[in-house]
Amino acid sequence: MGELVTFIVNFFKGGGFFLYPLSFIFVIGIAIAIERFMFLSKETQKNSQLWNQLVPHLSAGNLKQVLALTSESKASIATVLNYGIARLAHARRRDDVERAMDESMLEIIPRVEKRTHYLAAMANIGMLTGLLGTIIGLISAFAAIASANPAEKASLLAASISVAMNNTASGLVCAITLLLSHMFLETKATKLIDSLEIASVKFLNSVVELRSDVPASDVISARGMT
Repeated sequence: MGELVTFIVNFFKGGGFFLYPLSFIFVIGIAIAIERFMFLSKETQKNSQLWNQLVPHLSAGNLKQVLALTSESKASIATVLNYGIARLAHARRRDDVERAMDESMLEIIPRVEKRTHYLAAMANIGMLTGLLGTIIGLISAFAAIASANPAEKASLLAASISVAMNNTASGLVCAITLLLSHMFLETKATKLIDSLEIASVKFLNSVVELRSDVPASDVISARGMT
């Protein structure tokens, strides 16, 4: 552990100024990735648990119990179904209910994808910051050897190239890590959105197409009990 700390300290000392903003970008990006991962994992779990509770009631056409469960939940799937049930109380056409549920997705999707796109931007900024540090290091190297004594040229050139390579390596590590995090979280968010769309279709198929067995008065009375 002590050797690792010593290596990191020496790495920063030999990397120059640009390693500090690069480290700041990396830390902020990792914090965003962790927060988004926790949010998406928790949201996926809540949706799955609620849907498993709703399936038996949807199959039986028991909208009162469905509304009772969704009204008490803060899961995304509860928001989608609440929009659908609210519209079902006034509209009997499938298209009307479907549009209401699509409207709920416009509210949910920004929340699911929130801050994830920052990771790709920060990866690019990190790469460019590392590249800038590399260029500055090389400029310093050539400037140093141009005015140095022949005996000192080799050591000055080695030190300046070390600065450049440290910045290059740091920029690549930052960019690769944040891009991989972005890809992973984007895939996870897409799966969550797809699951909500599948749930909305199943809701429409089980309720709207069987509307003759679920009178609108039942939905209205169910809404009144909340």
